[in-house]
Amino acid sequence: MMTKEKAREFASRWLPAWTGNDPGKLADFYSDDALYLDPAVPGGIQGKDNLLAYFRKLLAQNPNWVWTQIEAIPMEGGFLNKWLARIPIGDKIIECIGVCFVQFDKRGKIRRNEVYFDRTQMMLEMSRLRQVKKVG
Repeated sequence: MMTKEKAREFASRWLPAWTGNDPGKLADFYSDDALYLDPAVPGGIQGKDNLLAYFRKLLAQNPNWVWTQIEAIPMEGGFLNKWLARIPIGDKIIECIGVCFVQFDKRGKIRRNEVYFDRTQMMLEMSRLRQVKKVG
């Protein structure tokens, strides 16, 4: 079982890779047969090549968001990661708390990453921005 310290150390390298629009750097944390899902892709994405294509779009749209760990909860094969995301949308920064679980393969690469959070505040702000652009 992973310790809290090992989970924190891993997150200190992995979470910053979500910022700055470097999808290759982020994809390097994942195994070739990784499964990833989040609220935008609830059916999941299988395989590193498909995941890299998804990360290219996602990170290009969100180059300045910042993810930080709030708490690590060890579990068999990995850990539950409670996080805070600061997501710039227009002139606002939306703060969102969520969780994901991370499970590793034998080489220490992420083989499963499931992300869960409420997107309501983000979607409302994006809708507001679209309305402003239509009027403007």
